[in-house]
Amino acid sequence: MAAVTELGYVGFNITDADAWRRFATDVVGLEVLDEGEADRFYLRMDYWHHRFVMHISDVDDIAYSGWRVADEGALDEIKAQLTAAGYSYRDGSREEAAERRVLGLIKLEDPSGNPVEIFFGPLIDSHLPFHPGRRMHGRWLTGDQGLGHVLIQADDHADTHRFYSTIGLKGHIQYHLNTPGGMVEPCFMYCNDRQHSLAFGVNGPKRMGHLMLEYADLNDLGKAHDLVRAQGIDVALQLGKHANDDALTFYFLTPSGWAMELGWGSAKAFRQQQYHLSDVFGHGVEVAGTLDVEL
Repeated sequence: MAAVTELGYVGFNITDADAWRRFATDVVGLEVLDEGEADRFYLRMDYWHHRFVMHISDVDDIAYSGWRVADEGALDEIKAQLTAAGYSYRDGSREEAAERRVLGLIKLEDPSGNPVEIFFGPLIDSHLPFHPGRRMHGRWLTGDQGLGHVLIQADDHADTHRFYSTIGLKGHIQYHLNTPGGMVEPCFMYCNDRQHSLAFGVNGPKRMGHLMLEYADLNDLGKAHDLVRAQGIDVALQLGKHANDDALTFYFLTPSGWAMELGWGSAKAFRQQQYHLSDVFGHGVEVAGTLDVEL
């Protein structure tokens, strides 16, 4: 069975490009790449041409997630798996592949209508080292673990799990959380050593729940925390340590209203299933109504 190997890129629709440029560089430490396209710019975090495409729009939400496979043969196998499971897809054109800076891709939607792209052959700009938007002590944790993870909207837990299992992600429920609205049982799925690249089971007002990025150096997480506090950015969940991925993280609001999680020190993916009732410590809700479940 063919399987995706990483969460390679994500596209976002945004309404305030200037705010995002400042936020991404001055607070988070990403690099802005502007190639003169009026309707978009890119964010880098390593040698890839980009990890994020910021599409200037009249809405603020995720536009698509891009999942990598090893090569064209693996993409053909994924296509066969999708067809056998009853899922429809569309082959991306040469122009669409060039737009994403990949050699080939397919486009489809998951059962909740979240746009998904599966691709092979990303453009790696080895001649163009990553240049952070602010000083950093270290680098981002990417490599064969992909860019990080996303939590997305899922209308039906079982249908969503079946779809992402079809393209090769593994994993299942890792928490039982008692909330004012009842028991929440979020699902976490992985495709490499990163503890999870995808999460779902906690729905909010947008398709995008949160994006997690991981620093390789603890000092960079501390600096980001200081910058968020100094700039008065709303913190959704305070600094804390997750029980499932063992990462030290905090959550704060992006200019688009959904949350970003920055972290350090994550453990590797579970190879056998287990679950938790709470985090190790912290992650207290600070700004109510933004992200009231600890993830």
